[in-house]
Amino acid sequence: MNAALTEQRADRPSGPAPLFRPVTRREFARAVREFLGSPRHLPVPVPTEDRADLTESVELAGRLYGGLRQPHPLDVGIVLGRAHLPEGLPELARPFARAWAGEEELADITAFRARHGGSLLVVGCYDRLTLDPVRALLMATYRGARHGLTLLSGRDGASVCWNVAKQYARPALDVDALGLFTDTDRPPRPPGVQVFDDRDFESADIQAEILGTRWLRVGFQGHGKDDSVNLGEFTICGLNASVPATPGILGPRCAYGLPCYKPEDKLVPLNRVEAVELVLSACNSGPLADLALYDPKYQLLLNALDGPARTVVSAVSVHDSDRPENVAWMHGALIGADSVDTLNASLAGSHPYPAFMRFGLPEAPEDTPAPPAPADHRPDPLLLTAGSRLTAYLASDLLPHNHSLRPRLTKLARKVDLWVARPTHLADQSPEQIRASLTADLQSLDHVIAEQISADPETELMNYPAHFGDRSTLDPRVQEVVCHCGRPAQEFTRRGLLPQVLDTTCAVCMRCGDVTFRIPDAPALLAHAADEAGQGGVLEVRATVTAARTGPVRLGLYVPTYLRADTTVEPATTRRRLTGGRAEEVPFRVRFAPDTAPQAYYFTVFAVQDLAVSTARRHFGVLPRTV
Repeated sequence: MNAALTEQRADRPSGPAPLFRPVTRREFARAVREFLGSPRHLPVPVPTEDRADLTESVELAGRLYGGLRQPHPLDVGIVLGRAHLPEGLPELARPFARAWAGEEELADITAFRARHGGSLLVVGCYDRLTLDPVRALLMATYRGARHGLTLLSGRDGASVCWNVAKQYARPALDVDALGLFTDTDRPPRPPGVQVFDDRDFESADIQAEILGTRWLRVGFQGHGKDDSVNLGEFTICGLNASVPATPGILGPRCAYGLPCYKPEDKLVPLNRVEAVELVLSACNSGPLADLALYDPKYQLLLNALDGPARTVVSAVSVHDSDRPENVAWMHGALIGADSVDTLNASLAGSHPYPAFMRFGLPEAPEDTPAPPAPADHRPDPLLLTAGSRLTAYLASDLLPHNHSLRPRLTKLARKVDLWVARPTHLADQSPEQIRASLTADLQSLDHVIAEQISADPETELMNYPAHFGDRSTLDPRVQEVVCHCGRPAQEFTRRGLLPQVLDTTCAVCMRCGDVTFRIPDAPALLAHAADEAGQGGVLEVRATVTAARTGPVRLGLYVPTYLRADTTVEPATTRRRLTGGRAEEVPFRVRFAPDTAPQAYYFTVFAVQDLAVSTARRHFGVLPRTV
């Protein structure tokens, strides 16, 4: 491409010419050749035929971008599903990589990376971005060369063309606003970044703030699913009303004619947000195609790619992004650092996988500051030590001072202290008597804990993975396991940094998220059930539990608060005597009311043994009854 392209500026004497040229699909290949071969500054062609939403996005992009540029090429590129992409698209993307490899080379990722090191670009429709091969490419490039993996994608060929075309654009000189909207943090507000948190959501028109600003970079952080991010009563929405739904695929409530779960006058359509870069800092905001929860019509990532944003940063799975990541991202945004590299580097001490993916070309490495070096999560070597379960529950702030478990835990802790003290050890009790007394106390407490969880699953004790995890550092040893959905998962342990902090073990699947939590040497759980159930139907659940030791285990099952009124769980809790180290099945049933809202839900199975609580979460969908 002609080098003069880099000289095109927003303040052209002849007036602002359009940067993008809508064409039909039949015209696209010829228009690409003209664009790449012209010594003049022709607009970049975009096939918008039958895509009114893309035509609107082209108009919005005219407000964001002030000229064209020659993007910095990555080391190697690969096109997925070339035969199904519009003719001319590979040619339009060709300047984005120094060398191009064939898709067939992905049959052996190890060999592929041995032949093609450095930064990698993958171009293809969203339906080709599947667990195989993208997961292996993510892992192979994670913590490797800077800007390890970059994707250019979209819901269909036209959307992919649009995202390739946007890479040639550069922001207008007056587009410089930086913003962070967070519903889970109250971060500092550095000069130069507009920060909105839950306090602002009560008083400000967040919808107007988002849609009324031309952003250079804007981040959205909150809870949600792959179709939405919650910002108080405001919601970042993934629905693209102009694309057809896919029959037979689960959708959110609105897919079935029900009102949105949040006020509809406070929805923010993501494809209408005027931002050069969008950061979706919510778990599963950009799942791989075969791991997505909902119909592509409703997905945040695809709606963002349909809009004017040149770069979209999304979370491929779950992550623990919090204050450290918000501070790192805001600092990086102010100095021009790459968002994906910054966020993944900040999270490297919390989990061993890349949490965020980049859709859109990064800047040249020499033009962007290096990401921060990964550091241990909240390290304090002078205070590092191990603690027992009783010490953790009583000495930490996990349980409030007036929690009903504290008196029982304190009483048992005093007994244990006497039993282990050398002056009184075995003074008036035999080892058998001590064991019998201890196990009786543990069983009694386990029963109380299980009943409390069943009655109130949001009890403070159930927050132990987050509470202890925030005070831990990541053990580098990671085990590849199989999720209860049958897909590969990673199991890793966070080591407590303080005496009152327990180690916690977590298994994460890209489809199901953080599937299981347990304390080491606690029961291991998996939850098996059908992916879908009907209104008024029954979901049969099989909990596979492996006890840490032979003895009684209390088990139970609960559903989220918004589903409890529409369900009956049978049994709510149960007691089983299990053999240590042997996997055994325990059945449950979840019955649904006839008017249960069709949408995605989850249930959680829990097990209690020796004061340790283990959990396994499983997603499912409720479908409308068929007549």
